[in-house]
Amino acid sequence: MPKIIDARVIVTCPGRNFVTLKIVTEDGVHGIGDATLNGRELAVAAYLQEHVIPCLIGRDAHKIEDIWQFLYRGAYWRRGPVTMSAIAAVDVALWDIKAKLAGLPLYQLLGGASRTGVMVYGHANGQTVDDTVAQAIKYKAMGYKAIRLQTGVPGLNSTYGVSKDKLFYEPADAALPTENIWSTSRYLPTVPELFATARAELGWDVHLLHDSHHRLTPIEAARLGKDLEPYRPFWLEDVTPAENQESFRWIRRHTTTPLAVGEVFNTIWDCKQLIEEQLIDFIRTTIVHGGGITHLRRIASLADLYNVRTGFHGATDLSPVCMGAALHFDLWVPNFGIQEYMRHTPETDEVFPHAYTFSDGELHPGEAAGHGVEIDEDLAAKYPYRPAQLPVNRLEDGSMFNW
Repeated sequence: MPKIIDARVIVTCPGRNFVTLKIVTEDGVHGIGDATLNGRELAVAAYLQEHVIPCLIGRDAHKIEDIWQFLYRGAYWRRGPVTMSAIAAVDVALWDIKAKLAGLPLYQLLGGASRTGVMVYGHANGQTVDDTVAQAIKYKAMGYKAIRLQTGVPGLNSTYGVSKDKLFYEPADAALPTENIWSTSRYLPTVPELFATARAELGWDVHLLHDSHHRLTPIEAARLGKDLEPYRPFWLEDVTPAENQESFRWIRRHTTTPLAVGEVFNTIWDCKQLIEEQLIDFIRTTIVHGGGITHLRRIASLADLYNVRTGFHGATDLSPVCMGAALHFDLWVPNFGIQEYMRHTPETDEVFPHAYTFSDGELHPGEAAGHGVEIDEDLAAKYPYRPAQLPVNRLEDGSMFNW
């Protein structure tokens, strides 16, 4: 058996913080997994270092399922983003090892390719509708077949998804949370205007997406979905907080706009009702926050029974390790929908050399054995951890609100 003899946590900040777990077997084969939890990175690093790594030494690296069950059931305190991100890091590293030992790209172990490439969407944003559409035109020229549209809201100093950088976006901008102001009444009229302008300029041969980022009530979300129907959005994302899964029933009753949710989910239990009642069209749970490939396979299989497709979160708060693993999953999974793709900075790409490539609106994970992503530990050491937390929102009257 390929016995695990070493495991270590690597924390680095090439423009933003990433946590990586590296597992090494006695024959020298290693695998890496992403353990990044934006704004709470050191919590996962400590969980791995203090509670998980001691349990891995001496185990058979081939026993991926058994190790997953040991870490999930054996912890007693199940679920949650810290626990599931730690489990995911172990799981992805073990899949990386198994594929390397087999001499195969990871997607072959999952069942082989179901498609020739993975359709991805980019992020077009600007302070005004015209600015956003101008950026979207650039994305279309780059070959993207799907583009997310986010624009500034008149009267608000900052808006989620709008940044100075047009290929990268990092909202965790300070050691203590930045406090932003939010107004739903100011926001709601801007999105239909944005989509009307985008359709007029971009045409109908490109998919358009939008993210409300958990900020609407169910009836407000239903109203927005109804207003966007003439423009045929590919999806409307995270329209309302999903702790109460029943709330999506109210949205479904009033709009046919496709709904996507799940980037903050950690287990199948967070989306079970949403999937079984067909209250969503796309599940966005990430490999790193959802317990790894092993658990995401269960979620995707359940979703497939109810015509729900995958649309994994893929912003820059997930390292290239997670992106690489996700692309192997995407290439295989039968009910694939789309993959978010926000490009990393050049510094990040240097720390995490990878086999995946972009062409004609699609990513391909490559044919390297394993998941095709490595970490340059010497270079990573040159970028020490820097405290950074996500912003928070207040309403105009000062009340705390969802960010």
